[in-house]
Amino acid sequence: MTPLERCNIAGTPFELGCQLGERGRDAVHRVLRHDPAWQAVQAQARENADVIRRLAANTQRDFPAVWQELCGLAEGLELPLVDVVAWNCRGDLLATAADGCTSVQLPGVLLAHNEDGLPCLQGHCLWVTAQPAGEAAFSAFCYPGSLPGHTVGVRHGDFAFAVNNLRLTQVTPTIPRMAVCRALLGVSDIDAAIELLERFNQCGGFHLTLAERGGRRMVSVEFGAGDTVPTVLSAPAVHANHALYHPGKQCLTRSSADRQGRGEALLAQGVRNPLTILQDQAQEALPILRCEPDDPDNENTLASVVITLGKTPTWACYLPGETSPCQQGAW
Repeated sequence: MTPLERCNIAGTPFELGCQLGERGRDAVHRVLRHDPAWQAVQAQARENADVIRRLAANTQRDFPAVWQELCGLAEGLELPLVDVVAWNCRGDLLATAADGCTSVQLPGVLLAHNEDGLPCLQGHCLWVTAQPAGEAAFSAFCYPGSLPGHTVGVRHGDFAFAVNNLRLTQVTPTIPRMAVCRALLGVSDIDAAIELLERFNQCGGFHLTLAERGGRRMVSVEFGAGDTVPTVLSAPAVHANHALYHPGKQCLTRSSADRQGRGEALLAQGVRNPLTILQDQAQEALPILRCEPDDPDNENTLASVVITLGKTPTWACYLPGETSPCQQGAW
């Protein structure tokens, strides 16, 4: 597999899931299933089988298309459905799930994002362009074994998004946060997206930046643990892996605090080049660009994505530290 393979998929929800599963099967069986993160999630799922049953049943009821995609994903991966469901509920089961990330928010101009995840998945992720039957196409960064929608991407012709993990604690989940974010790709505007996040927020924590095509609006949304807090952005900002406005209790790691502080400092200095921020490795703090094998959160930057929002919006995906895109396109 190339460092970031680009693939096209199309069809019904089940068919989309099958195709994603087939693409990620080798990486999941050869790499991911042997990682301690996978094993910790599966152990947690076995200990909390009633929680997994509730999350699965509610997904099937509230998001039947997402449920079908999960079923197809399990078939394509050649894994038991319960294991795949558990992995896609990892942030609802464990506040310490290794899904990091940093987002750079320049309202009216661009949305940029470092996708930070398990170091073992470097070179095994995908940039997927999907044409769901009867719906608008979307493009997204995808992990092997995971639904689209919880990373960074675009719904063609409508809006772009970037997602950061929030380590909210004291969560009693009723719906998987990754199922909610997958459903966002089926709505046509950010008002509908916010409404969805307000309705289904009893889950693990996520932060989303939603940006309209053409640059009209950019909204920062922190949701999970029963609350949704949208904030309209009018000035440049950054967001790492802890809530800035959400009232819930959370775990704040040093990496998240350092990345937030460093990003804000760079913006205050007038830096507006998104790659300059996303690829920063200042020595006085834990870096924004995360490449160390001993990262304290067990996360590395797997890709940087820059999405422009003007009249001819584009996306470009960069491998860590590189200044020439490995994949790019229009939306």
